[in-house]
Amino acid sequence: MRVLLILALLLGGASLAALDVRRTLSMDVGSTGDQTLEIRRGQTWDQLVHELASRMALAPRQQWYLRAYGRLTGHAYRIRAGEYRPRAGDSLRGLLQRIVEGDVVLHALTLVEGWRFDQALAAIQAHPKIRRVLPGDNPAAVMKALGHPGLHPEGRFLPETYRFALGETDLDFLRRAQSAMNDRLAEAWAARRDGLPLKTPEDLLILASIVERETGLPSERGQVAGVFIRRLQRGMRLQTDPTVIYGMGAAFDGNIRRRDLRRDTPYNTYTRSGLPPTPICLPGEESLRAAAQPEDGDALYFVSRGDGSHQFSATLEEHNRAVRRFQLGKGS
Repeated sequence: MRVLLILALLLGGASLAALDVRRTLSMDVGSTGDQTLEIRRGQTWDQLVHELASRMALAPRQQWYLRAYGRLTGHAYRIRAGEYRPRAGDSLRGLLQRIVEGDVVLHALTLVEGWRFDQALAAIQAHPKIRRVLPGDNPAAVMKALGHPGLHPEGRFLPETYRFALGETDLDFLRRAQSAMNDRLAEAWAARRDGLPLKTPEDLLILASIVERETGLPSERGQVAGVFIRRLQRGMRLQTDPTVIYGMGAAFDGNIRRRDLRRDTPYNTYTRSGLPPTPICLPGEESLRAAAQPEDGDALYFVSRGDGSHQFSATLEEHNRAVRRFQLGKGS
């Protein structure tokens, strides 16, 4: 009888322990809100259990359960570094499973269409979740680190929203943005219209960057690209202010004057024919597409109406009238 009683007590105790384990693993961790859990590279399962214990006030027996659970399931040997945020309704078991699967928190950063390279790099390096490994004020060093020494960085990175995990470096981010731009540029070049006065994908990228800076309304990108294409075909200078401004660099104070249009730089399309030597900003997909497939028409000029749209003209006489009306306020 005594042996049977002992066996009964042991079995009963095991059942209670199993129930306690299930309760521990079923504990709600979603109530911690937006508080994230960061798993460092090289962190052990025991260290993870210790951190969870301090956050959730786990009893010693519950900590023991988690250590044993990790070893019995193999989870203890498969945790992945990263940042994890408990979700509403998450159980402790579910959170541990996501840590093993590497279901990390993803952050987002948008590179804006029309930004210059220095603006994009500054935004990347200012993001608190991106690790800085590149010099912030040396474009040549950045391109060398990317494996393209001597290549001008302007326009080489696709403006869009990128998602990334904690620990991504500025170099990793730029590699992805550069690869994305290479892919979109190749697609646009392959789909370009016949007969364009563009000899290389580089020419297309440069023109797309000008279209990006000149266009206030997305619907006008094709028209603006068409104007520049026709001017190139006729040997006319592009005469576009954004290239002049880019060439002025830090000297640009927000206003462009007649003397600025006359001052020669490699980017002054009033004093020099053809395309400038490099892109002047980060062009987006739509501008790449517009440069590759410009709209037909006879317009050779355009002027801002002051509301983001442009007045397009086929002759200089029409253009001068549009300038007097929309820029000088002298009516039609």
